[in-house]
Amino acid sequence: MDAHFELNDVTKKLPKHLHKFVVQQPYNEYTAQNQAVWRYVMRMNVDYLSKVAHDSYVKGLKKTGISIDKIPHMEGMNRILKDIGWAAVSVDGFIPPNAFMEFQAYNVLVIASDMRTINHIEYTPAPDIIHEAAGHAPIIANPEYAEYLRRFGEIGSKAISSAKDYEMYEAIRLLSILKEDPNSTEKEIEEAQAKVEYLQDNMGELSEMAQIRNLHWWTVEYGLIGTLQNPKIYGAGLLSSIGESAWCMKDEVKKVPYSIEAANVNFDITKPQPQLFVTPDFAHLSLVLEQFANKMAIRKGGLKGIQKLINSKNLGTIELSTGIQISGIFTHVIEDENGKPIYFQTTGNTALANRDKELIGHGIENHSNGFGSPVGKLKGINIAIENMSPRDLEAYQIYEGKKIALEFEGGVKVEGDVITGTRDLRGKILLISFENCTVSYKDTLLFKPEWGIYDMAVGKEVVSAYSGAADINSFEDTSKVSETKTHKIKYSENEKVLYNLYDNVREMRTTKTASEEKIKTIFNQVKTKFPTDWLLNLELYEVALQNNFDVQKNILNYLLTLQKNKSYKKLIENGLNLLQVNELQS
Repeated sequence: MDAHFELNDVTKKLPKHLHKFVVQQPYNEYTAQNQAVWRYVMRMNVDYLSKVAHDSYVKGLKKTGISIDKIPHMEGMNRILKDIGWAAVSVDGFIPPNAFMEFQAYNVLVIASDMRTINHIEYTPAPDIIHEAAGHAPIIANPEYAEYLRRFGEIGSKAISSAKDYEMYEAIRLLSILKEDPNSTEKEIEEAQAKVEYLQDNMGELSEMAQIRNLHWWTVEYGLIGTLQNPKIYGAGLLSSIGESAWCMKDEVKKVPYSIEAANVNFDITKPQPQLFVTPDFAHLSLVLEQFANKMAIRKGGLKGIQKLINSKNLGTIELSTGIQISGIFTHVIEDENGKPIYFQTTGNTALANRDKELIGHGIENHSNGFGSPVGKLKGINIAIENMSPRDLEAYQIYEGKKIALEFEGGVKVEGDVITGTRDLRGKILLISFENCTVSYKDTLLFKPEWGIYDMAVGKEVVSAYSGAADINSFEDTSKVSETKTHKIKYSENEKVLYNLYDNVREMRTTKTASEEKIKTIFNQVKTKFPTDWLLNLELYEVALQNNFDVQKNILNYLLTLQKNKSYKKLIENGLNLLQVNELQS
């Protein structure tokens, strides 16, 4: 099946199950006011951030093809991003954390294609194209940071979620959509906010995914770099927020040295952050990431790893010491008195693999009713099955055609007729298959002969456990697209008239065809029909100033009157300051 988005050298490597999250960028749906909001934010950012952002930001804007004057086309960004080994795709708002991380692992930025409204010009809780394109993209032009981002995605996509994590994701997604939609009711927003707050207070022990999302938030989204006394901004959430980029530099915001402890510090996406973490350099980010990865089930395995997968209620994989990988939904584990797993069980579709490639004859069609196997060494035998040579296997009578009874140290018994064994390319035995087989633990029957062939995984310990399938092709679908869609804003006829005026002003500015009469006409219309629209007046003032029209004085006086409204006092002030600076420089 052909992809429904542009493929290039980077995006063509994306696995098929991620394609469903990609949407067409709705470029024609951006209003002229959206374009003006983009331009205002970007001009403010470049002016201010050139002083407080990491050096990579301003350099990266040029490298990644981010225009200050208009919202970027995804295709145009991709043509430039591919030169630094990255790509971008358009998505609908927040996507599930594991999918988000997996895109990153393939050097692909996911860019929420919506554009913040003028009411949220300083900050939006919803991901939007300013945040993604103007926040994330410029910093990845720094090779060291880009590698951190890729590695973060690689590790983060394997983090195990809890069953509550997906509920929290859906709640935050809904809240961010409602807050950004000007047509949402206060009641809808209050109910969504209450649900997020309730879940935040009742999450229980943080899952791996919750912890790694914390690390992502305090670095990729809200990170500072340098010293505590003189930090610079590199986090995309700060780079894309003209409100928080200024706020974060104040003494009221506590600055803390970045460490692995940040994994346990939660955040509230709907409010300014009261504290931020400062990394001395980008190399330190990778160091902390590796420290965290060393604590994850993907590197620790064991009983806790299986228990995390059981609690997640989602598709996951364990790997045994032989290298055999079992992917499915884990539902049960038996442990011994020392806290070691001695038997595990999946329910429903299960696939077996080695080195991330499905074993022939052991896909979900062969194991549709689940899979269970003992783990450990045989009782009274020093050498583990996996370390037995063909001569050892013969000595212990573990070979084809032999009826045997195996008792493991943990107490699990396997009795049946050996049919065959499956080995890896190096000759290490991965599976032993039986017929007429009974598997038991104390008084519990774990497998009966009438159930058919019993495949026993070989391995003395569980060395790894992680989210998702070992072979991404084993399961048709490993993650789902949210049913809560971003709201398409419905515009009134009056609003359409306003956006047409924005378009006229933009046309005059870009084509240098402004006339004082046109400016006066639009200015009078705005004053009469849209008396609170400060941004269009600012754009009118800019054109009048550039052309030295007399009407500039009237527009300036009107802007100074509008400035008395504290809702946009600072926004107008910043815009006027920028225009005056530019005028002095020209």
